[in-house]
Amino acid sequence: MMSERSNTKELTKELFRKLTVRPPADVVLGESVPIWRDVWRRLRSNRAAMAGLVFMIIVVVMAIIGPMISPHDYWTNSLEHTNEPPSGEYWFGTDDLGRDMFSRVWMGARISLIVGLAAAALDLILGVIYGGIMGYVGGRTDEVMNKASEILYAIPYLLVVILLLVVMEPSMWTIILALAVTGWINMSWIVRGQIMQLKNQEYVLAARSMGAGGSRILFRHLIPNTLGPIIVTITLTVPSAIFAEAFLSFLGLGVQSPAASLGTMINDALDSWTIFPWQMMFPAVLISLTMLAFNVFGDGLRDAFDPKTRK
Repeated sequence: MMSERSNTKELTKELFRKLTVRPPADVVLGESVPIWRDVWRRLRSNRAAMAGLVFMIIVVVMAIIGPMISPHDYWTNSLEHTNEPPSGEYWFGTDDLGRDMFSRVWMGARISLIVGLAAAALDLILGVIYGGIMGYVGGRTDEVMNKASEILYAIPYLLVVILLLVVMEPSMWTIILALAVTGWINMSWIVRGQIMQLKNQEYVLAARSMGAGGSRILFRHLIPNTLGPIIVTITLTVPSAIFAEAFLSFLGLGVQSPAASLGTMINDALDSWTIFPWQMMFPAVLISLTMLAFNVFGDGLRDAFDPKTRK
């Protein structure tokens, strides 16, 4: 007993230290950041994606104002100034008919952007509606609609263009229609997969239990939660449509002269590109850099939306 009391007396305040109280696991220590702000923060940290975005903005602005700031129009022939190199009067030189290459290049960029954005818009509308119905309804409906899209996807768009040219004239709208016939299928498959993952979530079951209809659940709850993959797919669809327009115009199936198109300009300069390299260099470099900018920006946007890479 005496030993126990002696040991008790030796316990002093210096032998005790205050422990740091840890907060519960469910307490939020930092400020809650909205997903779109977080995506923008992550996108800004990607220098390649931001460089692509800046270049895309420059191309869009120049496609709008480029032909207007040029002292020459894009359709007038000037046989006195054929095949002139870039100079103070003709900033990008002239072609074999004496037409100003600067205004023609930016008119071609305008047509390419119109085709790319129009094809992406049609892919968005058709793909989201079709894929949303497939993913939400499921069952036999999903199986039939999916098989129909697979059959349609097997048809090459070049064959579609040729068939459309039988009943329509070669033009920018023919290309847009041809790209829209099969271009929306990839979007529909992406939306279908996202909807199938989300339709059994708790908020969807809660909305259904409160009497919400299928269309309201689909367009008010499910599709808004798939905006990330949809936006990324759109940014990757635009460069594919731009290349398709240039390729078809190069083959003579797209925009016809005297309208300016990057593909037709490259085709016109093909025979004499070693003698007059600027006639091919400017449209070829512009279409290459534009496609690169869209693809780099799309890759950066995909990484920004990817939850696996978030810190």
